[in-house]
Amino acid sequence: MIKEFKEFIARGNVIDMAVGIIMGAAFTTIVKSMVDDVMMPVIGVFTGGIDFSALYLNLSGGDYDSLAAAQEAGAATVNYGLFINAVINFLIVSFVIFILVKNVNRLKKAEEEAPKEPPAPPADVLLLTEIRDLLAKK
Repeated sequence: MIKEFKEFIARGNVIDMAVGIIMGAAFTTIVKSMVDDVMMPVIGVFTGGIDFSALYLNLSGGDYDSLAAAQEAGAATVNYGLFINAVINFLIVSFVIFILVKNVNRLKKAEEEAPKEPPAPPADVLLLTEIRDLLAKK
C-alpha cells in the first residue's frame, strides 16, 4: 500500500495539481487585496462613496448603525454588499485567468506553427541509399 501511495504521489499530474492549488491560494490573497484595496475605493468614488461591503438588508426590523453592529446583535441580515464584492472578485479572477490562458494558447500555437526539421531517415534506409548510389556509379 505504501508503494502504491508513493507511485501515486510521484505522478506528474498530482504534483502539478498541488502546485496549482498552492499558487491559487496565494493568488487569492492578491486578488482579494486588489478588490478590497484598489478596485472598491475607485468604484466607491464613482458611486458617491458607497462602500459595498457595508450594504445589507436588515430582516429583523431593528435599527443598526452598521453591518457589524447588526451581526453583533444577532440580527438576521442579507449581506448583498458582500455578494457584490464577491462578484467583482470573481470577475477579476476570471479576466486574469482568461488573459493567462489566451497568452499560453498563443505561445503554444506559435510553437506548433514553427517549421520542424524532418526526422533523419533510419539507418537501414541510409544504408540502402548508399548501396543504390554505389551501384549507380558502376
